[in-house]
Amino acid sequence: MKRVELLAPAGDLEKLKYAIIYGADAVYIGGQVFGLRAAAKNFSFEDMQAGVAFAHERGKKVFLTLNIIPHNEDIHYLESYIDQIKDIGLDAVILSDPGTFMFIKMHAPELEVHLSTQANNTNYMSANFWHAQGIKRVILARELSFDEVAEIRAKTPTTLELESFVHGAMCISYSGRCLMSNYMAGRDANRGACAQPCRWEYNLVEKTRPGEYFPVEETEDGTFFFNSKDLCMIHAIPDLIKSGLDSLKIEGRMKTIYYVASIVRAYRQAIDMFYDDPENYKFNPEWFEELQKVSHREFTSGFYDGKPTHEDQLYTTSSYVRTYDFIGVVLDYDDETGLATIEQRNNFKTGDRIEIIGPEYYYSEHTVESMFDEKGESIQVAPHAKQIIKIPIDKPVKPYYMLRMVASDK
Repeated sequence: MKRVELLAPAGDLEKLKYAIIYGADAVYIGGQVFGLRAAAKNFSFEDMQAGVAFAHERGKKVFLTLNIIPHNEDIHYLESYIDQIKDIGLDAVILSDPGTFMFIKMHAPELEVHLSTQANNTNYMSANFWHAQGIKRVILARELSFDEVAEIRAKTPTTLELESFVHGAMCISYSGRCLMSNYMAGRDANRGACAQPCRWEYNLVEKTRPGEYFPVEETEDGTFFFNSKDLCMIHAIPDLIKSGLDSLKIEGRMKTIYYVASIVRAYRQAIDMFYDDPENYKFNPEWFEELQKVSHREFTSGFYDGKPTHEDQLYTTSSYVRTYDFIGVVLDYDDETGLATIEQRNNFKTGDRIEIIGPEYYYSEHTVESMFDEKGESIQVAPHAKQIIKIPIDKPVKPYYMLRMVASDK
């Protein structure tokens, strides 16, 4: 059985490494131009080279986003950019614009090309058209049900790969083609600078009463008209695989390494469990519990089970649910002393009850009984960003393991 690919977001080189260590088969990244996440740190050419080398050493793939909707002035820079990235060793580029695709075919025909969800592919005829032009993979529009995905798979050649989003933020606009941000904030979502006005709170103004703002309230906090819940399909791994998808994609290049690692790890375990014994596969509720330990909105299955209803919108708040805080990463562990070297990512102190997670297991609970600075001097609190400290841990831990704490315990 061909195994489905688990594709993870990587907003920078550190996130790429964590995504791969925690189980991603491939990652998608953005350069400093031509990607739809301009606010992410993104990758310099040197970071791209390092990321591709890191991934390929572990048998994983790296895809580069070129999926803005370019204007004339953007095309001016495209040739030099392609000349710089075409020999890095990328496994594919992701684009939505036919002109950009034509340019790639002319100047870097050896690059594999994937069609972005921004191209709004919702049917098998469109998928076949793009495949005939040389597209290797179509990233399907989010607005498709299981039945529609299965029909596209049945009516397209097996040489065409199909990819679909299975987890992360949902856009209020059709496949992300939005003009709200440009209109309201002067920031073009289709060129990577979305201000997310769909998450803002709105009031009603009557035409003859300018300046009078009438609240439209579900609660005392107001109502958020356009605010979608987050997509989560971990409960439907068998259905996703049986629909014929080749790649399951996680959204979130703006997210933290803790988010990326935690989400990837849960989906990795669910996918592996299915392939180990498809006939007797059972969903493990702990996978969903893990997803709830990262910052998230309430969850929805999006369009997979049919058209969403009002139940799939979040009218009361645009805030994230955050029950756990990511507080540090393991850099090293000394078996003789039992001391773990930690890089702090959030304030914590002695006496705190924490959880340690790694790629191989869910978590191990631990109390911070003591901690030491880099000079070996005892300290009571680690308040500084990326402060290097040492703490005793009774179980061996490894680099890339993470520390988290229940937010209410801080």
